[in-house]
Amino acid sequence: MGLSAVGPARTWRTGDHEISLESPVIAGILNVTPDSFSDGGRFDEPRKAIARGRQIAEEGAAILDIGAESTRPGAAPVPAAEEWARLEPVLLGLRDLPIPVSVDTHKLEVAERAVDAGASAINDVTALRADPALAGLAARTGVGLILMHMRGTPRTMQLDTDYGDVAAEVRGALAEARRAALDAGCEPDRIAVDPGIGFGKSLDGNLELLARLDEIASLGAPVWVGPSRKSFLGALLDVGPDERVTASVAACLAAARRGAHVLRVHDVREMRQALDVEGAIEARRPGVVHGARPSARARAAGGRT
Repeated sequence: MGLSAVGPARTWRTGDHEISLESPVIAGILNVTPDSFSDGGRFDEPRKAIARGRQIAEEGAAILDIGAESTRPGAAPVPAAEEWARLEPVLLGLRDLPIPVSVDTHKLEVAERAVDAGASAINDVTALRADPALAGLAARTGVGLILMHMRGTPRTMQLDTDYGDVAAEVRGALAEARRAALDAGCEPDRIAVDPGIGFGKSLDGNLELLARLDEIASLGAPVWVGPSRKSFLGALLDVGPDERVTASVAACLAAARRGAHVLRVHDVREMRQALDVEGAIEARRPGVVHGARPSARARAAGGRT
């Protein structure tokens, strides 16, 4: 079975960009934080963050996802002013990037400023629970909106990981959040959903969600998934964050086979290579039209249509 996404969504519109989802695309993670679980402190200087953002685009990401507040388990909240102080110079330094930029925030004040500074999407890890007004902002401005499932807050989410049916409950919560965004005036093809791997889920819960991701894809919205370097992989293999690259790629490939459209990863080059190899193999299946595949750099530049 190839990696053409099985969900009905075929494009995702975000600001002035229209991203084809006929095959999975990559969202490269850029954390401009001192305390993120995997790369905290590596890119908390604007110069380094801007350079890494450009590198992520060059390595083949179709989207750059920037976060300025850690959402690792147990993380304390960051005031909006501090979050924006981290984000502003990086966003301004990347305004000419050829791929859309999403900002990982649940604060309306930060989201408004980010959109004014050129962000094309808002990635809300609370799926509008923290501030439903984010949907109105997305509707007014036409930016993309990613709604992610999480119980509680990053500080409390791992205290409640028991579900009767994890896939059904997550799907139901995302369907409700998506309805709220539609009611606020968001266009359907600008709303994406994310099951929130690692956010208020146990090891078994994360694995089951990935195994049943087609149920999330059946909502009809573009599906983001972010297992990259997460602790459930460490628990499964007994390895630290820097040793989870191969496991992250494997989890993303499994997710793509089950309907994920956007793979949110730290290790863009490795993920791009894996998708390219799989795509080259898939193109040789009987009945598939053969043709040259564009380079990763060309695909990144072609994210805008």
